[in-house]
Amino acid sequence: MPVMPMFPLGSVLMPAMPLSLRIFEERYLKLLGDLVTSDEPEFGVVLIERGPEVGGGEKRMSIGTIASVMDIGTTEQFYGLESFGSKRFRVNAWLPDNPYPIADIDFLPDLIWDDSFMPARVHLETKVRQLLAFASEFGDLQYRSDTALSDDPMDACWQLAGVLPVGPLDQVDLLSSTSAGELIQRTYEIAKSAEEMLKAMMDQQSGEAGS
Repeated sequence: MPVMPMFPLGSVLMPAMPLSLRIFEERYLKLLGDLVTSDEPEFGVVLIERGPEVGGGEKRMSIGTIASVMDIGTTEQFYGLESFGSKRFRVNAWLPDNPYPIADIDFLPDLIWDDSFMPARVHLETKVRQLLAFASEFGDLQYRSDTALSDDPMDACWQLAGVLPVGPLDQVDLLSSTSAGELIQRTYEIAKSAEEMLKAMMDQQSGEAGS
């Protein structure tokens, strides 16, 4: 049961997804200093269930993803780091802040890819790219419909879940998947539901404009 430094956020980090952070809060500057001196700099990311990102006192989800640090840099305004999601974990217990959050965790099993999933994965990619293109008509998105995916099929499945323009609770649901097949199916279902909701919004707006 490893003990891991933690960085609760208002968003979900999926395996194989990038994470860039600007760090200015004192407790996380201490974390940054500890990461700089680590041979394998990494920390856990969990979703804040309730409360602010800054200042502490937030309520946190118990499932998250390890962020492996690739680069740490500075500007005149802030410190920053670049990382990517690796293994998933579940929190056993939150330990006293020192001064940043720390938790006792257990790693969750990696999802196992099977080539029989490939037709469903291709179908999912089509649906997600269609959703991203459609959703972009309603506003700016973090990810474009032509976002590149990993050549590794399991990583690509996590990335398709990670680029979905949906709320963090839906993404926590996907992060909790117990098999590759479940991840693909649930991602498709959530993408389809989001697409239907956007179409209903568009129909409503068209009706209001015509009345």
